[in-house]
Amino acid sequence: MAEQNKVILHGWWVSPYVKVVEFALKIKGISYEYVEEDLPNKSPLLLKYNPVHKKVPVLVHKGKPIAESLLILEYIDETWKDGPSILPQDPYKRALARFWANFIPQHLFTAMISVLKTEGEEQQKAIKEVFEKLTLLENGMKDLYPDGTSSVDSENMGLVGIFMCSFFGTHKSHEEVLGIKFIKPEKFPLLFSWLNAINELPLVKELAPPHEKSVALVQSFRQNDLKSTAA
Repeated sequence: MAEQNKVILHGWWVSPYVKVVEFALKIKGISYEYVEEDLPNKSPLLLKYNPVHKKVPVLVHKGKPIAESLLILEYIDETWKDGPSILPQDPYKRALARFWANFIPQHLFTAMISVLKTEGEEQQKAIKEVFEKLTLLENGMKDLYPDGTSSVDSENMGLVGIFMCSFFGTHKSHEEVLGIKFIKPEKFPLLFSWLNAINELPLVKELAPPHEKSVALVQSFRQNDLKSTAA
């Protein structure tokens, strides 16, 4: 790869926001250099490239940084025309995909984090909210995928598929720690079959963080948050 066209991704191994970008780069067949960041001790380069939010992911292309996962995906899709499209060409479907891609981290994932951080009555309220958000997403998927999900592969995951497997590909880690089954086949048949199909893709298996390591991190996150709440 010519130096002037070099692609560098600054990330953190378990961040779903970083996974979103990794999936897009892999689907497009883009060679890139990965830089693992130590988030408690952020590198000077990360602070230079993302001075506003000081977070990963940051994609650097031709020496120019792009921050925020959804913006990075759109940049990748528009810059590298070869390979599968990430966003639909139809303007309405494109807007719909953006809407649900935003919904997953901002509403569904946020609700899931609330379940991890709470217990008792407060946790029950958070669990109820997760199921409400999953119901909304299940219904939204019927508009995005009217023909179902049986033919899903790495070339037609699309924007929402990338976000879903990045944020909920490790949902079994959360379920194991919490002892709660969230994506039930009888309650969310479309999401269940869709997520199962996506998780069987070689690309998804390649990029998925190790299950045991994910469980340990989720346990640590929950314990630390409960301790801070009780203090």
